[in-house]
Amino acid sequence: QVQLVESGGGLVQAGGSLRLSCAASGRTFSGYAMGWFRLAPGKEREFVVSISWSSSIAYYADSVKGRFTISRDNAKNTVYLQMNSLKPEDTAVYYCAARRDNSDLGRTNPRMYEYWGQGTQVTVSS
Repeated sequence: QVQLVESGGGLVQAGGSLRLSCAASGRTFSGYAMGWFRLAPGKEREFVVSISWSSSIAYYADSVKGRFTISRDNAKNTVYLQMNSLKPEDTAVYYCAARRDNSDLGRTNPRMYEYWGQGTQVTVSS
């Protein structure tokens, strides 16, 4: 079992920045690919970005490419999401998720992730 806890959400003006963290605990974090998803009111859960265990592969949704950056520190069992140039449409609850599979297959599909955090709210005002 892997427990994930997100933090770093908040209220920010458009154009601002936030850095989300996702701390993992429980069984070993080793080998898990990580992803960030978001859920806005009235919308389906949306893939944001994923990163492989080795950090060699990061894959971004077009909507955040060039503005968001994912990174991870495996020694600290933590994944980060640096969000710059935030827009009101980025407003959502952000979730981190973990999966054993590090392949490209299913990395954007929330059903392919085994563990989820409780989410952290990000609100971007215009």
